[in-house]
Amino acid sequence: MLRKMMAIVALLVLVVACTEPTDPNQRKIFWISQKNAVKIQQRHLEAVNALREAEGLVALEPSKQLIAAAKTHAIDIAKQNRPWHFGSDGSSPIDRVARTGYSGEFVSENIAETYENDMEILQAWMRDPVTRKGIMMPEARKIGLAWQQEPNGKIWWVQVLGS
Repeated sequence: MLRKMMAIVALLVLVVACTEPTDPNQRKIFWISQKNAVKIQQRHLEAVNALREAEGLVALEPSKQLIAAAKTHAIDIAKQNRPWHFGSDGSSPIDRVARTGYSGEFVSENIAETYENDMEILQAWMRDPVTRKGIMMPEARKIGLAWQQEPNGKIWWVQVLGS
């Protein structure tokens, strides 16, 4: 129980400390700058690993191939203007992961369309039993997180996990 509480506290600290300011007169928009891309991926990894550790699961490592699969799909679903797991070419998450040359197996893909930051979307994924199950799959060993942000601020998030 103490481990779970520590993970939750760590997530809240990350959200407060790392969220970029927004204009209070507009809807809440999290703008992602190029200079923050690596920082966002790192804090997402640390938050996911804190949650997994609290459940006694192995920590994940970043994968360039899974990040590439996530980025390709984030761009594609933004162009399609709908969050779903199929590419405009009919590809599945398994197909996209295989195209990157990833040597492990596909485990899970989580997607979202939002104006929220990476920690808020992780919290939303953890509240949903289906996406939570994917993040907490014991066989997962690698992770890729990517996004596509539109000029209006909407962010298309894609998280891919592999064995």
